[in-house]
Amino acid sequence: MQDVAVILGDGVGPELVKATMRVVTATGAPVNMILCQAGSDWYESHAGDSLIPDETRDVINSTQACFKGPTTTPGGPGSPRSVAVTIRQEMDLYANVRPIKTFANTPRPLGDVDFVCVREATEGMYSGSELKLSADMFVALRKITKSASRKIAKFAFKETQKRMWKTVVAIHKSNILKQTDGAFLQAVRETKNDYPSIDLWEYHVDNVAQQLVKNPQIFNESILLSTNLFMDIISEECAALVGSIGMIYSANFGDNYAMFEPAHGSAPKYRGLDKVNPTASVLAGAWMLDYLGSSHESSMIFEALQEVIAEGKTTYDLGGDLRTSQVVDCIIDKIESHQKSR
Repeated sequence: MQDVAVILGDGVGPELVKATMRVVTATGAPVNMILCQAGSDWYESHAGDSLIPDETRDVINSTQACFKGPTTTPGGPGSPRSVAVTIRQEMDLYANVRPIKTFANTPRPLGDVDFVCVREATEGMYSGSELKLSADMFVALRKITKSASRKIAKFAFKETQKRMWKTVVAIHKSNILKQTDGAFLQAVRETKNDYPSIDLWEYHVDNVAQQLVKNPQIFNESILLSTNLFMDIISEECAALVGSIGMIYSANFGDNYAMFEPAHGSAPKYRGLDKVNPTASVLAGAWMLDYLGSSHESSMIFEALQEVIAEGKTTYDLGGDLRTSQVVDCIIDKIESHQKSR
């Protein structure tokens, strides 16, 4: 039995996390899910300088992986960093990974797509270094290191190799950000030398944004790679290609730890309405099982959910009329049916 930290989160987070736990439990996977608090709701009632209580940090440090529900990050000067950014930096989870793939019987506004977004997740604009130089001038520092750039580049090329794909697409703006993106691009080019069978395409970030609307299929079976803020924005654009951000599951990998989460926010206006799409959360949970070595149970969830979606048993964002809990019931029914037939 493997322990995992499970952060309930804010807004719709708790209901999505509990829905995911129902699905994971239905597979019989040998995991012990330890519920934890973190996020804006906890912060507002406890204050302090972090959205994560010490007790949750202790659980994270004692487990092999973390599942995080959507959390709300307060804005304004002096407010703490987001839960995700904090965990990524403290646990050195340098690779944020978001698969972008069309599902059967779902909206495909610009055609079928199948690629993966890989984002350096520990530095860039998210390093949190901002300065007030005067009453009129504020500066944000974009931290880029060659060492972190090499790590994320190596991850991207290895992921391409693992998927038996042929292309890494390096997204940058080195003609303007000559030193920061220059260093990033140099690290990617140097890493490519270790992977001679994989092609490297170099795109300016504004051009990629256009091509994803104009002809997204050119990136199929490729890894899209970029720095923290650029890929945060680009991957959000990519989510629209599969019809809903509610379909985008993600993982954050380090060398010795991983955190899994839906890519969408906490959607507080939908809290308690049993309305939001559970796909991203459930598939993040399935990916976590695969990471922990329960690949069979992980595949059961992926197969069951894909069948449910193909049958049109979906929530409002995909044109369906089911509640969150009803979609989860359908997924569990599929899992149990598959278990009986084997």
